[in-house]
Amino acid sequence: MSIDPKSLKLFLRVIEAGTIAAAAEREHIAAAAVSRRISELEASLGTELVLRSNKGLTPTPAGQALLGLSHRVLSDLDEIHALMRDYAKGLTGYVRVFANISAITQFMPSALSTFLKAHPSIQVHLEEKTSTAIAQAVLDNVADIGILVKGAPIPGLELHPYREDELVVVVPKGHVLARRARVSFEETLEFDYVGLNPKSQLNLQLTQAASERGRPWTPRIQVTSYDALCLMIEAGLGIGVLPRHIAMSHAKALRIKVLALSEPWAHRVLALCIRSYHGLSPAAQLLVDHMLNESRHAGGGIP
Repeated sequence: MSIDPKSLKLFLRVIEAGTIAAAAEREHIAAAAVSRRISELEASLGTELVLRSNKGLTPTPAGQALLGLSHRVLSDLDEIHALMRDYAKGLTGYVRVFANISAITQFMPSALSTFLKAHPSIQVHLEEKTSTAIAQAVLDNVADIGILVKGAPIPGLELHPYREDELVVVVPKGHVLARRARVSFEETLEFDYVGLNPKSQLNLQLTQAASERGRPWTPRIQVTSYDALCLMIEAGLGIGVLPRHIAMSHAKALRIKVLALSEPWAHRVLALCIRSYHGLSPAAQLLVDHMLNESRHAGGGIP
């Protein structure tokens, strides 16, 4: 059975107007066309829907039941059209974002807060991953957008500079290095370290930097967040390396000291990566535009 929504709409108009002629005039079509539609609808449903008399048309019991159903069906169809229109415009949707811990803790809260206020019907799934895993997830279409530490070009991905990120050394107040304003990484290798989880991008970076100097880098304690890392440092369990913005925010509340790190790799660029802008959903395009515009206008961002 196939029921044409147009026929349902004309059926409602006929009942509302009371005559086929009045309904046809309201819908700007021929009366014969309206009459044929009603007859075809009755044939399709296998029952009489209207009683015809010289006074006009009135619904049969079946027609009366169809009235309520038709209102609901047409309302649902209108909602479908409105929802799909919103999807097409990017006003509704679901966006998957994978980002490293630095981006999640420093930049994503502000970016997502302003974006979701402007687009409350868009859902964003945010997940923390290492930069290597982020790139692979975007390539595999597991994530729509990735935020990672920019390195060499990655075949198959578009990389857009997003934010700047500076790594610093954090030591407890009273530590022998606390009198310094700047240290080299090699100097810090004489002391115990507090690190993040073994697979974190920062741990991998520190391990590589130590290896290039012929030294091991084995943290005494490993934690899963920058908050915990700073608390462990304050407790005197080691020193650590983390982004300056995060370190400075914790230094206001904890007995820790922030030192500049004299290494070229301490300055990092975080990149926004996607497969193709034009291949993104409208909702994902809106989020990409929002994040890149915000980075251009933010202090310390990349022009």
